[in-house]
Amino acid sequence: MWPAIAQQLSDTLMFEYNIQEKRRISGGDISQSYMISDGRERYFVKTNEREFLPHYLAEEASLKLLKETRTVFVPEVVLTGQSKQHSFIILNYLPTHSLEDTHYSREFGIQLAHLHKWGEQKQFGFDEDNYIGTTIQPNAWTNKWSVFFAEQRIGWMLQLLKEKGLELVDIPTFVSLVQEKLSHHDPRPSLLHGDLWSGNAGQCDFGPICYDPASYWGDRECDLAMTELFGGFHTTFYEGYESVWPLDNGYYQRKDIYNLYHLLNHYHLFGGQYLTEVETLIKKIQQS
Repeated sequence: MWPAIAQQLSDTLMFEYNIQEKRRISGGDISQSYMISDGRERYFVKTNEREFLPHYLAEEASLKLLKETRTVFVPEVVLTGQSKQHSFIILNYLPTHSLEDTHYSREFGIQLAHLHKWGEQKQFGFDEDNYIGTTIQPNAWTNKWSVFFAEQRIGWMLQLLKEKGLELVDIPTFVSLVQEKLSHHDPRPSLLHGDLWSGNAGQCDFGPICYDPASYWGDRECDLAMTELFGGFHTTFYEGYESVWPLDNGYYQRKDIYNLYHLLNHYHLFGGQYLTEVETLIKKIQQS
């Protein structure tokens, strides 16, 4: 694999790149990550099985679009490719650590709000399906937000679970309930990071940075809701966001619906440890 990476990287950079240092980087459950160096230039490499390439191509598409907005700071994609047995994505290497409760946290909130304001898109979805973790995420263009989220997020995930023998609710009934609860909410389509938990944001020498996106055009509240899952963000982040674009009425009710999608996905990927949270949230939505 590494000779193929060195050769393809040399072809991309248009100079011979000889890997002199390769260091494994911890973190992440899906791919193996490395820092490589030729003694001058350092790059970040994620590797997986050969058939994983569509995941990396989807990640590349999201990163390039986010970079195009000039709002949030993301790693630059250098190369996405394959060897005989592996696929890989290579990004510029930026030493990063957790986002601290400083001006960087507030600045990231401001940047995210500007991302959500960027662009003029009339529909919800994306030009291609992508992945949330390793789960396929359908993104067919849809005019009405309540239909998109009920069918392509909640309904889709419930169907995947049912196919594994995990039937939590009557799917048509619950999808209709979700659609009804969102029917009076008419957000403008915003470009989302799509997988914005605290592990996918940090800070480097250049300021706040985010990575591992699963972008699509949706309700901005989906990004904000996920920031409150799995550890959450600092208060200064939300203060920064709302200084640019205050939250709409009803966010705290819709937040549960939006986060159910990610909890269902974690149940799908990682199993029973998430069952209690999923069942509790489903009951809360049904009774609200």
